[in-house]
Amino acid sequence: MILFHGLEGSSVSHYARALMHAVVARGWHGVVVHFRGCSGEANRLPRAYHSGDSAEIGWVLNRLGERHARLHAVGISLGGNALLKYLGEQGACARLQSAAAVSVPYDLAAANAMLSHGLGRLYSRHFLRTLIPRTLAKAQRFPGHIGLDRLAALQSARTLRDFDEVVTAPLHGFAGADHYYADSSCTRYLGGIRVPTLLLHASNDPFLPASAMPRRADLPADVYLECHARGGHVGFVSGALPGHLDWLPQRLLAHLDESAGNNRVA
Repeated sequence: MILFHGLEGSSVSHYARALMHAVVARGWHGVVVHFRGCSGEANRLPRAYHSGDSAEIGWVLNRLGERHARLHAVGISLGGNALLKYLGEQGACARLQSAAAVSVPYDLAAANAMLSHGLGRLYSRHFLRTLIPRTLAKAQRFPGHIGLDRLAALQSARTLRDFDEVVTAPLHGFAGADHYYADSSCTRYLGGIRVPTLLLHASNDPFLPASAMPRRADLPADVYLECHARGGHVGFVSGALPGHLDWLPQRLLAHLDESAGNNRVA
């Protein structure tokens, strides 16, 4: 079972720890894939990671497929967007038996607009606290890859869109943030998915307006959308206060079980 984490996430993210604990408890092999620069070690190349990096997803799955006959994957937020894009591009050739994607920003432009105003800016500032210093450190290791004009704009970035415009887009071959969002949003690729896939979302997710959610009628037969009234962004806390995180991993593993043809239900 492979987990692709969200923006600035890692193997110590709350959802990763909860899911891997459940995976180990049932005797499965589990892998948390660290996107470039998220493991605690600096990436050795100028590039980083981004929401549409389906080629990176494919490389990882191909490598793991050399050792394991059956692969299942979960993508969280940014990782979910990249995973769904990969699945849509590959269709029946995808190296997975089943997949699930949680709290995905299906329309990156709409998501970033929401994160640029009101309470959304609090989330943006949280991410920028690590994104900006990491990028400045990278600029020192790779002189010339981030121009002086962009470095100045980076240090004044107040939203994720600001960051994407001056760093993410040009660093990965996009003309700008709008080009990056249009090309990388997984919504346009969902119709190509041919692997049993669960889309798990919450109506009160502060990262995406309800209008940007995919419609069940537009999804292929292999894709099931499950939208809950509450759950926030990769929250889905259950039980009495302060609550626990057991529901999400059990729901994901139940989907993977069903897709694998097992009789066991989590």
